[in-house]
Amino acid sequence: MSNSFSARIWKTARKFLRWFRPGLGIKRWLTLILIGVTLLGLGFAVVLIDLYRTDSSNPIFLTLLTYASLRFIPRLARALIFGGIGIGLVIYGILKLNSSVLQPFVRPGDDVLRQIRNYRRRERGPRVVTIGGGHGLATLLRGLKSHTSNLTAVVTVADDGGSSGRLRESHGILPPGDIRNCLAALSNDEAMLTQLFQYRFSASPELEGHSFGNLFIAALADITGSFEDAVAESGRVLSVNGRVLPSTLHDVKLVASMELPHSANEIRVEGESKIPTMAGRVNRVWLEPDNAPAFPPVIKAILSADVIVVGPGSLYTSLLPNLLVHDLLSAMHTSRAVKVYVCNIATQAGETDFFTCHDHVHALENHVGEDLFDVILCNDNFENPIGNNQWVQTDNQTLTDVRTYCANLADGNHPWRHDSDKLAQVIMDIFYERTGPLGTQDKTTP
Repeated sequence: MSNSFSARIWKTARKFLRWFRPGLGIKRWLTLILIGVTLLGLGFAVVLIDLYRTDSSNPIFLTLLTYASLRFIPRLARALIFGGIGIGLVIYGILKLNSSVLQPFVRPGDDVLRQIRNYRRRERGPRVVTIGGGHGLATLLRGLKSHTSNLTAVVTVADDGGSSGRLRESHGILPPGDIRNCLAALSNDEAMLTQLFQYRFSASPELEGHSFGNLFIAALADITGSFEDAVAESGRVLSVNGRVLPSTLHDVKLVASMELPHSANEIRVEGESKIPTMAGRVNRVWLEPDNAPAFPPVIKAILSADVIVVGPGSLYTSLLPNLLVHDLLSAMHTSRAVKVYVCNIATQAGETDFFTCHDHVHALENHVGEDLFDVILCNDNFENPIGNNQWVQTDNQTLTDVRTYCANLADGNHPWRHDSDKLAQVIMDIFYERTGPLGTQDKTTP
């Protein structure tokens, strides 16, 4: 018992002494803090000696302290001088010590205190779950990461086109493309590493069209033995501000029933990438197999969420493939989070031609049931031209829906897309408006 206790003490002492190794740039600031504490104590001692001394004869150490404490200066002034210098040295030493310890982990040009303050603010932010895929979800995440670090992005795995489709077919892994976009959007390093992750090869028959991030995730899946571990390791490499999770780990295929133009006939279209290219109107979509279970961490995140955001993104090929996972949808119905649907700003050719906001909501509710969402968030800025695209108009049916919340969400340079910062700020405003002081949803708020 005694030997074990001594060993623990020695181990703790060795860990402490490692901070005093040469070259760390720490000892000088610890010494400065020690000097500051000594002067601060001397200031208190000056006051206490004069107040409580009863013997006129001073021992040698008290005589030295008296001369060292500038006896010819009034007592209060001496206390203020020593105390002020001591406090100043302690504060300066602590700041420099923090800077010395943390500076290697702070981005160039940033301030340590600002970095700590922002980190703590995001750490206390609400638990937000976003559901979708494609560039719309990445846009949303890019804005939300400045408000909270408690972020979970749930991403569709029904993608079967482009680089993701090729890797899915050749390596038998889940499509990494949308997950890669979300990881890049959540990265704390938006510079070279993120650009590398998004880099797409060209002029090579074997690699052309593949992105580096997709190949990286595929390689990690081989190394770690699982797709979910590969995504988690990729997040650590990119230093992401949150988590990115696949909605399911099963190999699912998106299937659509489409109505042909000028005909009452319906055709079956298999594959997420083929649906927007078919000439016709989508009546219904479903997953095959339709009983794929949700990824368990997704269920846990949804049930503990403060806010759940669905969209923006392609209605039939990015949003619904997630909501068609039955376990995930049941968890959403059960969750007490504020549930927000973000309607697209512009229609999408081949999927939502001529759709209004109400048409988007109606199509969603036909698949997942009514009253899933507490808020329908729509754009109300239609000032700038959007070229060949069409606005998703806020029609009368939308405006009379008590769940509708309209705001200027458009990007000034690309008005057919959402602005990351505007969208994130509005979602945070909605959450704080609809929650009480303890963060619980107030169902009486319209």
